[in-house]
Amino acid sequence: MYWIALHPSHEDERCAWGWRALRFTPRVAPVEEALVLEASAALRLWGGREALAGKLFHECRPLQPAQWAHARTALVALGKLRVRLLGKTVPARPHDLPLEVLSAARDHVPTLERIGCRNWGDLKALPRAGVARRFGAGLLQALDCAFGASPESFPWLELPEVFDRNVELVALATTAPELMWSAQRLLTDLQAWLQARHRGVLALELEWKLDLRRLNGAILPSHQQCTVRTAQPTQDVFHLRRLVGEHLARASLAAPANHLRLRTLETLPLDGGSKSLLPDEKVHGERLHQLIERLSVRLGADNIVVPLAQPDHRPERMQVWQSAAGAMRQPQRSRQASGASHVAMPCDGIYPSWLLSHPLRLEVQGEKPHYHGPLRLLAGPQRLETGWWDEKAGPALRDYFIARSEEAGLLWVFRERLNSRGSEWDPVAPVRWYLHGVFA
Repeated sequence: MYWIALHPSHEDERCAWGWRALRFTPRVAPVEEALVLEASAALRLWGGREALAGKLFHECRPLQPAQWAHARTALVALGKLRVRLLGKTVPARPHDLPLEVLSAARDHVPTLERIGCRNWGDLKALPRAGVARRFGAGLLQALDCAFGASPESFPWLELPEVFDRNVELVALATTAPELMWSAQRLLTDLQAWLQARHRGVLALELEWKLDLRRLNGAILPSHQQCTVRTAQPTQDVFHLRRLVGEHLARASLAAPANHLRLRTLETLPLDGGSKSLLPDEKVHGERLHQLIERLSVRLGADNIVVPLAQPDHRPERMQVWQSAAGAMRQPQRSRQASGASHVAMPCDGIYPSWLLSHPLRLEVQGEKPHYHGPLRLLAGPQRLETGWWDEKAGPALRDYFIARSEEAGLLWVFRERLNSRGSEWDPVAPVRWYLHGVFA
């Protein structure tokens, strides 16, 4: 058996350390002020004791480092840990451990010291019948478990199916940014839960409970909340902190808050990413989707947009502008179901670099379009016949040309093949020309 006892540097991280330990072994239990884990069955998986300790304790950020000790039994490991926390030298043998580090013997230490018992070995050497009669059978049972004569049993820690934690604030928070300190603690616990579950979070909710029920005669809600969403499943607690901080900076509290709750709304299994052995392929800095998410929260989702291709041959409807954060979160199958596609459609014509929002009607003189003078047609026509299904806008029957203007340069113009009285071609009706784009 190989037992490890650990004591978190901060009591707030006790739960997170327990969930982190579940990544390495399923046998983790809280015992008084510490956590104990039995890892003999997982040593081969992690490469031995030193490798396991390195992964568990040396790669623990953002958690603070924890004090720990190991032994063949849980009580001996816990005793060594307590000696270390007292700042004393840890004895090599469990027989030399002081009595005060054994929980079952703490109430009897003054009596045992008066009869000459200073350590676990002295206590074990006493007659068992007398110890049981004077101090109770619990002390003997603890000694047997410590020295391996009896099996140890603990209530094993179980990982919850859904992350949902509620903490009481140290002081009343009057502004939303004041909630960030407690939110960081909860996000650290969330990362440990996600790593133990091998999942990434897509959406989480931060909820704070208000301390007042009525303010200035107005009835207040019992709580307020904000929802944080990410484009890709993530375990990156630093990115989540930045996102939560941006949301809280824009939020306002209706009244002072006394409790804070964090729960996951949507998570997905996280595939293990492949790591390149080439140093040049390592990604440095912030990822693009993380930058877009932060800017969308800070500047507003409608102010950070991306073009989204549409299955329509009309130039003015080939793409739409959509919120960048929403486009990244939208699943691929839902985009296909809605008729959108990220694959660029093959083009059989030359399109300008700048498209007017609305076509500009051109003056026609002598059957030639004019724009700051007569236009000279260089290429075309590129015929377009589409939009027959659009009852509102009507069909688009156009002939596009590339034209040159002496003052404006290369232009993209089209000749409308509809007259003003209907959808039939009428050679007598005047031809209408429009400017639709400009070549840079």
